[in-house]
Amino acid sequence: MMSFLLRVWRTFPSWFHLLVSRMLRPRFRVAVAAMIFDNQGRILLFKHTYRKFEWGIPAGGLEHHEQPESAIVREFFEEVGMQIKVQKLLLAECAKEDHHVSLIYLCKILSGTFQESLEISEMKYFDVNSLPQMLFAEKELIRKITSGVIPESNQFINLP
Repeated sequence: MMSFLLRVWRTFPSWFHLLVSRMLRPRFRVAVAAMIFDNQGRILLFKHTYRKFEWGIPAGGLEHHEQPESAIVREFFEEVGMQIKVQKLLLAECAKEDHHVSLIYLCKILSGTFQESLEISEMKYFDVNSLPQMLFAEKELIRKITSGVIPESNQFINLP
């Protein structure tokens, strides 16, 4: 039976194969986030205008045909009008419950002055041991990154 189905499948044009595979394959959303620390080791957070828990990590979504490093630079600029530089990838992780891949980058502010936007009303550095009320997953991510060790892989991360 399977052999027959494969032979039938082969008769369809390539555009049909592509269409069906896109419809049936699981899709993943990709998010990029910036971890930015000041000289005292405090982390930069944004106050989001649309969230119940307003404070959070600077982040955004990857657009079609966009490189992840370019995406976080673009998102940061769009949200607060400042230029950042990606220093290195800290963590790539997949949330099993919602087909979501997150790429977390260590970044550095290059230039610009904070400009409030429709999405972001404020930005502020916080001590990593005294974070504001925020999404639990983001707090855990900050703890994971700042502890220096990713528990799942025992990979050591050196932060500047």
